[in-house]
Amino acid sequence: MNATLKAPYAPDGSREPKEPFVVLEGVSGVGKSTLTALLGEHMNATTIHTLPEPHTDLSPAVNGHLKALPQFAFYLSGLLHASDRIRDALTKGPVVADRYLSSVTACHAAVHGVDLDQVRGLLGPFLPYLIQPDATFYLTSSNRALADRMGSKTDLKQDDTELFDVPGRLAALRKNFTAVALTDPTAIMLDTDDRSPDDLAAAVIKHLEEIRA
Repeated sequence: MNATLKAPYAPDGSREPKEPFVVLEGVSGVGKSTLTALLGEHMNATTIHTLPEPHTDLSPAVNGHLKALPQFAFYLSGLLHASDRIRDALTKGPVVADRYLSSVTACHAAVHGVDLDQVRGLLGPFLPYLIQPDATFYLTSSNRALADRMGSKTDLKQDDTELFDVPGRLAALRKNFTAVALTDPTAIMLDTDDRSPDDLAAAVIKHLEEIRA
């Protein structure tokens, strides 16, 4: 634990989690939410989205009104809150998170056109607070498959529409997620093209069984 994070700012370390913590990462529409729900059922796991409540309801206003640094602070707050909720849930069973640290890093850098290292520098002092996943699955897909999925979504959000509407946004996100994954010791790349959600869930569960054997 970082010596600069002392009570009341240090996370609760009184109960060490023994259950698996899995993160699903990737661009909007790649299938994270569907796979999260399916894994939650198969693994009898708690599922959580980063950002969790109460941040979820506030994010549209934040994205529309705050400049880059205040917006980053909001997402950092949500990330730290998600870590607290995950840490608590892991004392009861497995946890599957739809987005986590990598999304905060990759998405903020892409939206504001800043270098990943600059975002990492802002996050650095807070990293010791975050509980680390056992495995982070980076979901990938072709542009064709992604466009098909977006066309069938009934709950499109701002992140979804901007993916194709903002020039260069999708390319920047893909580049950032690839770069983040290359420095992530928990990273596993998972191609979603021509694979059903059940196929992907089976691949995730098999990998978890292997690393925890």
